Amino acid sequence: MYDVIRILNFLIRNGIFIFSIAIFSSYIVMAVISGIEIFRYMRKNSFVDYLSIIPSPYAPSITIIAPAYNEGKTIIENIRSLLSIHYIDFEVVIINDGSKDDSLEKIIAHYQLEKVDYFVNYILPSKPVRGVYKSINKAYKKLIVIDKENGGKADSLNAGINICNKKYFAAIDVDCILEEDAILRMIKPFLEYSNSRVIATGGVIRIANSCKIRDGKIVEINFPTNWIARFQVLEYTRAFLMGRMAWSRLNGLLIISGAFGIFDREIVIKSGGYDIKTVGEDMELVVRMRRYMIENDLKYKIVYIPDPLCWTEVPESLNILSRQRSRWTRGNMETLFKHMTLFFNPKYGVLGMLSHPFWFFFEWLAPIIEFLGFFYVILICIMGDPNWPFFLLLLGFTYLFAVCYSAWAVVFEEFTFARYRRKRDVFRLILISLVEPIFFHPLNVWYAIRGNFQYLTGVTSWGKMERKGFAGKKKIKN
Repeated sequence: MYDVIRILNFLIRNGIFIFSIAIFSSYIVMAVISGIEIFRYMRKNSFVDYLSIIPSPYAPSITIIAPAYNEGKTIIENIRSLLSIHYIDFEVVIINDGSKDDSLEKIIAHYQLEKVDYFVNYILPSKPVRGVYKSINKAYKKLIVIDKENGGKADSLNAGINICNKKYFAAIDVDCILEEDAILRMIKPFLEYSNSRVIATGGVIRIANSCKIRDGKIVEINFPTNWIARFQVLEYTRAFLMGRMAWSRLNGLLIISGAFGIFDREIVIKSGGYDIKTVGEDMELVVRMRRYMIENDLKYKIVYIPDPLCWTEVPESLNILSRQRSRWTRGNMETLFKHMTLFFNPKYGVLGMLSHPFWFFFEWLAPIIEFLGFFYVILICIMGDPNWPFFLLLLGFTYLFAVCYSAWAVVFEEFTFARYRRKRDVFRLILISLVEPIFFHPLNVWYAIRGNFQYLTGVTSWGKMERKGFAGKKKIKN
């Protein structure tokens, strides 16, 4: 029996070592690819005049779809921000998703709206539309407001797609802040590729906590004062610059942030629209669109833009953060398991042989292995058979790798887009990278385990979250 335990211990120990090397290697490869691609992107676009796209007859039409639930405190400023973007052929569709506050009344009064007769073609499933509103003021002719029964974000986005008639649509969280040229930069890839159809584009999401905002615009970029938000600045910098750029180059990106992305409306409809039964509707839609293109033997691309284009507020309390991260885990699991036919399936190319397995092992399974590893260490200590040199070597290497990877992401951001102008903010991020593996990362592991438990027990709700908001404290339903 003792020999069996020793053999099992040997297999587990070496399995963990091999798994760790695989993770480290993949991250190094992604960092190298991302670095090359970002510098290539900056060199390619350094002389681009994005404003020339505005009057171009080839500039495609676009609808900005923004679901809103109980956003009464900031909805007027949010809409003003969306209406002021630099583009010519666009419309803004606000979806009032059964708000229980005064959101709709404020919009109607401020933007001089009146209810109009409007045929709604329910191409995609959504809750019934109670009314469609347009302004009598020609200054707001680009604005359409939809009042519908509450159905959640995915349901609201489907309703917006049913209403809009432009070739492309941008899905955005209504309380996000867009850069003025965000649409110009995001629409450019749709015009560039002639041998492949671009079906979606995504961009960098930055953190707006503690930033100064006036008239729906970022007027001063500040480093967050809240420590939980600071950890997330490092996390977002690492994820967007070191991860998604590499997956875009490999044409294997599985997710475009729900905060801001542009999609080909025709392909979204043919793919079935947003799945209203999942909490990870953004990732699930991208995977389904990819499957549609591959199964119909159509050449396509999903392009990632490394420019910081959208600013959003992140949780500043552990309670709210835990709800968000647990929901992210559930959304990841829903998509992975729903599309398990992709798993190492050569028919789907990069999607089946690389993207899906990577997300399966390193995004879903890795936190579970890490969590179980904690109990494994306790068990071998109780059994009296610890290999302390191996354990300390692996622990030290893991910590050093995590710190170096995060620090590299910070330095890389500083030499490219450099949104934080004060040098002390950059040094703060470097210092945070030293403590993140000790304090913040274990929390994310625990939230992932919590998300797994919720998935197995059938939890399907987004849960109620509270944000400070850009203009005072407000409650939102996510």
